[in-house]
Amino acid sequence: MNATFTTPPRPFDVTALFPQLAPLARTATRLHPRPGSPTVHDSSVGGPLLWPADEPWPYCDEPHDSRAAPVVHSPDDVRLLRHDRAAAAERRRLDPEAPQWTPGERATWERLADRPWFNGPIPLLPVAQLYARDVSFPRPPDADLLQVLWCPFDHEMAHPRTALFWRSSATVTEVLDAPPEPPIVQREGYLPEPCLFSPEQVTEYPNPSELDRELQDQLDDMSRWETIDPARYNTYADDPGELYLNNLSTAPGWKTGGWTRWSLTDPKPRPCPECGTEQVPLLTIASWEWDGGSGTWIAEEEPTSPAPPLLGARAGNFTLIDIVGGYNLQLHVCPTSPDHPHIELLP
Repeated sequence: MNATFTTPPRPFDVTALFPQLAPLARTATRLHPRPGSPTVHDSSVGGPLLWPADEPWPYCDEPHDSRAAPVVHSPDDVRLLRHDRAAAAERRRLDPEAPQWTPGERATWERLADRPWFNGPIPLLPVAQLYARDVSFPRPPDADLLQVLWCPFDHEMAHPRTALFWRSSATVTEVLDAPPEPPIVQREGYLPEPCLFSPEQVTEYPNPSELDRELQDQLDDMSRWETIDPARYNTYADDPGELYLNNLSTAPGWKTGGWTRWSLTDPKPRPCPECGTEQVPLLTIASWEWDGGSGTWIAEEEPTSPAPPLLGARAGNFTLIDIVGGYNLQLHVCPTSPDHPHIELLP
């Protein structure tokens, strides 16, 4: 596991003001991914998987649109580009007068811009590996390991298609040491940067749009917050509704469990495709760990000095995953049978 990260206490005990929320509390596990060197025995993002040597590696056989991206790169191309960008950022940090790009870096980028399109089956990319000993998540009774892979191309929606694999780690005696990689990826943001986790459990409450109308109105009623000094909550938000949405309900970033973090769409039913049971959040694959509206969720141990350039241009983007310009891909599973087909949401 990575270093410890601790979410600060919430600005207010929202259940003291709104007791109706108390029965709706759910536990989520914030994963706090940070760059590292994971092994097959670690819970990780973008790390190697504990994959049986005798089990075929999964491929995506569906067609991929060559018009979706004007330039494509191989995974190694992306790694080289990230290295060069980090070197350039560090050079400029040390010497503001240094050239933004060297002739060698420019030549590399021009060469990589000519990567040809590939038609054929695409090996899936490892996205996340979760061991039950580290992280709490819904799982089949005989499984202690969840592996999430995806095809690094857009499919029906503007995000990669994921595949879940459940297994008992004790049954894997010989590990595949050199899994295949895709010859190209549609977007750089679909190649995760290897990260380790620092799991931490937090309490969440539903997005306002999942509450009944009476409670929604109460949350928006300024008089309901009279016991809170307006100067205090104005530190966090322009109004009580925003305060609840961004700081008191659902945690941002990578997490398991908890409540769905709706932002793009209104809540909708999530029936299991196989049995009809309402599915629950399994894993949030996030493009960022916080943004301008959720600063109270930044871990207490987070350094205040500028982050190393490899960590990405946007604050809190440690995995370097980018989904639709900074959104989350939330995977939901059937609580009765987690090995039933899962649901992908871009909520």
